[in-house]
Amino acid sequence: MHLPTEAPIPDTPAQRKADRSRLMRALNASLAFVLVLIAVFTAQGQFDVRAFTVQPWSAEGLVGLLTAPLLHGSIEHLAANATSLLLLGTLAGAVYPKATLRALPILWLGAGLGAWLLGDPGSYHLGASGLTHGLMFLVLTLGVLRRDRPSIAAAMIAFLLYGGMLLTVLPREIGVSWQAHLGGAVAGVIAAFAFRLRDPLPPRKRYSWEDEDEELVPAHDELEPPSPQRVPVLWNRPVDGERGVVLEFPARQRHEE
Repeated sequence: MHLPTEAPIPDTPAQRKADRSRLMRALNASLAFVLVLIAVFTAQGQFDVRAFTVQPWSAEGLVGLLTAPLLHGSIEHLAANATSLLLLGTLAGAVYPKATLRALPILWLGAGLGAWLLGDPGSYHLGASGLTHGLMFLVLTLGVLRRDRPSIAAAMIAFLLYGGMLLTVLPREIGVSWQAHLGGAVAGVIAAFAFRLRDPLPPRKRYSWEDEDEELVPAHDELEPPSPQRVPVLWNRPVDGERGVVLEFPARQRHEE
């Protein structure tokens, strides 16, 4: 639970060391995956790449759900995805280590399913761009859902670097698998809702001006109308048998000229 606290936010050497350690783990994991992609790309000339790609509406193409993100069609394709994975993977892993670890299988399969379900029969889909879109939408959605300072900062950084991914989930260029992009993006949003509470929310400092604002707001009871028993009586109906008092007004004097 994200509760405000009057205590100062801890910024001890131990806390800073833990933050750096978490950042380095996320960076090393992202870098290791990029090195795997480079190794696979250098070995692609030794086997038939099409057998390991996603082939829409084909039983053989289901193998690509597991292998297609490891393959790339060109060095430019690899460089673009490697850079995105290195930045977005480090950002997501540093801010949401538990949520990111649990979300990765969903993002991986979601990108492949998007290509398999929405792609044109006879086409071949490969590359890790669906995974990069999943990471970007994961970070962006978690920032909207959690709304703490680290989450908002991470979402703003992701949007600043790769806000164009909001458009590449739609068909724009021939030869670009927007279907995998869309599948990864949907998977990222689903994973964000599923794992938004896996990582603890940081404490939020409560400032004095918040207490002053609350003092200016009237209490809840003052906004409610009083009960009928508490309403002051302006006139009581006479009891049966009693006559009310009739006030006689004096006759008006007429002045004749």
